[in-house]
Amino acid sequence: MKKQLRAWLDERARSFVSESNIRSEEAARKQQLCQKRGAEIVRCTIRGQIVGRQTIEREAKVMYIAHHQFLIKQRGSLYIEEQVEERCACFVGGELVADETINRLGGDMEAPRVEREQWTGDRLSYQYDRARAVRYAETWWNRHNPVFPSFPVDCTNFVSQCLYAGGAPMTGYPNRARGWWCQNGSWSYSWAVAHSFRWYLSGSRIGLQAVEVAEPEQLMAGDVICYDFQGDGRFDHSTIVVAKDQNGMPLVNAHTTNSRMRYWSYEDSSAYTPNIRYKFFHIIDRK
Repeated sequence: MKKQLRAWLDERARSFVSESNIRSEEAARKQQLCQKRGAEIVRCTIRGQIVGRQTIEREAKVMYIAHHQFLIKQRGSLYIEEQVEERCACFVGGELVADETINRLGGDMEAPRVEREQWTGDRLSYQYDRARAVRYAETWWNRHNPVFPSFPVDCTNFVSQCLYAGGAPMTGYPNRARGWWCQNGSWSYSWAVAHSFRWYLSGSRIGLQAVEVAEPEQLMAGDVICYDFQGDGRFDHSTIVVAKDQNGMPLVNAHTTNSRMRYWSYEDSSAYTPNIRYKFFHIIDRK
């Protein structure tokens, strides 16, 4: 099965670059997004690591981690985008018959109401260090920092860690429905739940603060994008901007489907729908 899986991953990698013997919706979405932004996938490699196996009679399911690396060319410039997926390959009688992503994006986490903190007259000043936030996002994009909790749907927890590394102050402890914090084995809803985080950023007047901007190109490295994939008012995902492409558009890092230097719009994601809504937040200093 290992040989078959390796051969399959090599064939999948080729499908992202050119026509191959397989028809991959994922590859088609990726290529279409690249064409839209004037970019090209020059090379793709996929490394697989088996993490689990279930066998029932003639059927075997192999759970594995697929680490994709895309060499992207855009207007004469090259950069590497990375994406790590949990996948499940199904073998019957030793033959590979199916392979699909284990999709945790969005998940089933509750999105509790966030209470607005009351202004007391005390001013909590801070200066947001974007370079440090981005360094953290680059260091931990594909692994878990044991200092913090980890969640099956980990995107907002990861972005919160990046902002904290950049100097954003925690407030509201120990009320989980107030402020933005993670300490003593607990955390606020806004720290770890995408929908709560989105509403916190929209209304915070104490501690970590942001202003909403209209267009993604207005964002800087260290800023945040929130995603409502279904367009139903419930935000499902959070990312942090780490760079800009040659068109001045954001490239982001994220957890859950661990991603590095991914194009901000997520049009290549299986979670994408035409109803998607975004919120663009520029993190501000409070002096």
